[in-house]
Amino acid sequence: MSAPEIVTFGCRLNAYESEAIRARANEASLGNAIIFNTCAVTAEAVRQSRQAIRKARRERPNARIIVTGCAAQTEPETYSAMTEVDLVLGNREKLESGSYSAFGVGSTERVRVNDIFSVKETASQFVDSFDGRARGFVQVQNGCDHRCTFCVIPYGRGNSRSVPMGAVVEEVRRLVEKGFGEIVLTGVDLTSYGADLPGVPTLGQLCAKILKLVPDLRRLRLSSLDSIEADPDLMRAVAEEERLAPHFHLSAQSGDDLISKRMKRRHSRKDTIGFCEEVRRLRPDVAFGADLIAGFPTETEEMFENTLKLVDDAGLTSLHVFPFSPRRGTPAARMPQVLKPIMKERAARLRSKGDRALAIRLQSLVATEQTILVENQRLGRTACFALVRLS
Repeated sequence: MSAPEIVTFGCRLNAYESEAIRARANEASLGNAIIFNTCAVTAEAVRQSRQAIRKARRERPNARIIVTGCAAQTEPETYSAMTEVDLVLGNREKLESGSYSAFGVGSTERVRVNDIFSVKETASQFVDSFDGRARGFVQVQNGCDHRCTFCVIPYGRGNSRSVPMGAVVEEVRRLVEKGFGEIVLTGVDLTSYGADLPGVPTLGQLCAKILKLVPDLRRLRLSSLDSIEADPDLMRAVAEEERLAPHFHLSAQSGDDLISKRMKRRHSRKDTIGFCEEVRRLRPDVAFGADLIAGFPTETEEMFENTLKLVDDAGLTSLHVFPFSPRRGTPAARMPQVLKPIMKERAARLRSKGDRALAIRLQSLVATEQTILVENQRLGRTACFALVRLS
């Protein structure tokens, strides 16, 4: 019986959960199946997943096709209407082995998607391996309590909830013992870590505890951060813990204050620049990436220019650029929209700006000495996440 194939869309948290899905499906002895772990961030992500599902059905007509993830949670009817799909699972159900064992002739309902806001806790999944990856991922947080006007993710993930510190440390230790030299902490709103736990620990305290209790861990990396939530313990760890990787990816979204306010973001342009300047003072070898949206509703050329200028003013060198995508049910979808050609042109200019900034940073690393995590025979990454080609 062939093991299930997992197809992953979206973020690092989805990549982590795909490995948990693989483990749960194997526990249930599920064979000859393709599981799609979807993303709901943009309409394009949903379109790509549907296209991949149709292609999979043509290529493997006898395989069972299961769809799960954020898009399955937020719009289960989209996938249940597809004749290619055998089962739709919500984000809670995808992490339960019973979802895969009760699948077959005479099984329960074809769509199993429950209220994600009823989920109050997040447990460690104790994932043992990451298919083809050199670094291990550990989920420490899930969900989000904020309601940015463009974002559908809280409706796919629920409210913020954290994995207890002891369970996180145990999972990190286990992965290090299995040979992973680098661990990445992931979550939907990583910097909100601990607000729901007894004693209200912070992300900075979690990092310090991991680095103290797992001395053989060579490098700890953080996924996307909301800089306005960075706690004093995190800043202390940035300054004092050499094993905390000096690369921070910011959920910035815009460099214009009025657009940020309309997005319902909680930081200003000045906050983003100030955070980067302070971290750079503490760790001069640091590099910054950022998520940025081009063409948010009501964005004028002048507002967009402020986002372009943020790349230089904050010293951003790796950009994830998203043309604005209206998501059904979000306030931004009802705002006056920017014309698509203008949106695409702005996204292209922003990407070009990011490419130039990255080229300059990479050039500055030439002839320096770096510690490389080797990812395959030809490629590796520095601590500041610069890609290195190996001879």
